[in-house]
Amino acid sequence: MIARLLEMRSDQLHLFHVRLAYSDDIGSVGKFAFRKVLILFTTILRVWWARLRHRPQVLYYPPSGPSKVPVLRDIVFLLATRWLFPKTVFHFHAGGVSGFAPELPAVLRPLFRAAYRKPDLAIRTAPQNPDDGAVFGALRNVVVPNGVEDMRGTVPEHRAAAGEPLTILFTGVMTGTKGVMVVLEAFARVREQGMDARLELMGKWSSEAFREHCEAYVRDRGIEDRVRFLGVLSGREKFERFAACDIFCFPSFYEAETFGLVLLEAMQFAKPVVSTVWRGIPSVVADGQSGYLVPVRQPGDVAERLLALRDEASRLRMGEEGRRIFEREFTLKAFHHSMEREFIALFQ
Repeated sequence: MIARLLEMRSDQLHLFHVRLAYSDDIGSVGKFAFRKVLILFTTILRVWWARLRHRPQVLYYPPSGPSKVPVLRDIVFLLATRWLFPKTVFHFHAGGVSGFAPELPAVLRPLFRAAYRKPDLAIRTAPQNPDDGAVFGALRNVVVPNGVEDMRGTVPEHRAAAGEPLTILFTGVMTGTKGVMVVLEAFARVREQGMDARLELMGKWSSEAFREHCEAYVRDRGIEDRVRFLGVLSGREKFERFAACDIFCFPSFYEAETFGLVLLEAMQFAKPVVSTVWRGIPSVVADGQSGYLVPVRQPGDVAERLLALRDEASRLRMGEEGRRIFEREFTLKAFHHSMEREFIALFQ
């Protein structure tokens, strides 16, 4: 979403970007490395230089989620940079950091409060997310939904014809709390009940141990011929998988989940969604209208909803409603308009 924000064109705003590139891949996120310390201090110097050269009035920063190493990084970065800028904006793409202070040593808690206290504007992606801005005493606290570029029409679409197996797609980091094992268990159940379907899972494994665990589960349940681990796909290849599925399944309970952009990527192709009542997901998926929402960690409930979507008319109806919701609320244009409005309001 930072990349999408930088695509915004405005007659009233100028954006200057200093990239925060601490982790090479998902496996290194949240982990300490001496290389990251060097990057941190280099990034601080680049922010100082940008402030001196371009004179921006606002520091826009996406705080980390509730994890020790990223929080410590945030503390150092914010204490070293906030004082240079008249105004600070926090955009909480991850949620829950405001409750992390008790996890820190007592000596660091005053620094935590000083680093995060009273931003001029706090943005979260959905009203159901932790209200970090309120806890930090934000002078203004708003909700701005994410939005993505509409890719429908750029790749061929496919729906299972009569007699063809349905394709169920999962996309996300291949880790436990994204719901990978939940979707595997749910799929094993629907196969036991005779559903003619196949499952595709797209994303990077969080660890080799978890990959081996999932692959062993697939073998033990005898569903190897129906499950494909696609790995990381991007660009056209990624959107081809969304356009070719019949159902999108995303039973996430990820610790820092706030929105679920992959839900929008499925809805733009008019695909029905099965997801969870977790953080901001209910602000995206209309339960019973564009898909189904179930409690977290409940593969039986996921299986039940997948079985309900064997009905072609239900899939089409829910998929088209999801497409209408996407067009109305979650386009990239709508996101840019909302972000421009909130930035301009800082000076009114």
